[in-house]
Amino acid sequence: MSDNNKTLMQRIRGAGWGAIAILFAAGVVFWGGFNWALEMTNREKFCISCHEMEENVFKEYRNTIHYQNRTGVRATCPDCHVPKEWGPKMIRKIKASRELYGKAMGTIDTPEKFQAERLRLAQNEWRRMKANNSQECRNCHNYEYFDYSVQGRRSNQMHQAGLAEGKTCIDCHKGIAHQLPPVAQDIGADRGGVAPEVMHPTPPKAQ
Repeated sequence: MSDNNKTLMQRIRGAGWGAIAILFAAGVVFWGGFNWALEMTNREKFCISCHEMEENVFKEYRNTIHYQNRTGVRATCPDCHVPKEWGPKMIRKIKASRELYGKAMGTIDTPEKFQAERLRLAQNEWRRMKANNSQECRNCHNYEYFDYSVQGRRSNQMHQAGLAEGKTCIDCHKGIAHQLPPVAQDIGADRGGVAPEVMHPTPPKAQ
């Protein structure tokens, strides 16, 4: 046994088992308190404690199937926005601390400010969920356990095609719990095709 190890053992013996037990108990109390505080921030009540969330996205969420449905199974805010695994959860909590700065600066403290920032905020969340393969969605919904025989024909086809193409939930379900922000689209844009009056000419009037 090296001199360093002997010194360590001597210190432990000198401290006595009582001191070791006290340190162990203190560690348990600290860890329990930390975990309790962390879980308090993982409750819906905490999420909507600021009016920015309660008056905007929470009101929208209450009108969706994730809030009320025939089975009574409800996905709350943290179920969709906070990973359950310890490591990813801590990373998410650290990143979410930036919201405190937004709260202090009043970034979205009015409906008008929220709407102005809505697309940016939504894109941030879509990007996060895309990066983790929609992990929060798959905590409840998993391709492996789908019973395609009881799904509608369209859902059946789209889910199997999505699985084959390596897509993740958020690729197709962006508006499932909140209203979609206005996004510029090319639908109806002039593509230089045949004019409507040429494709569907007005029939000549009877003489």
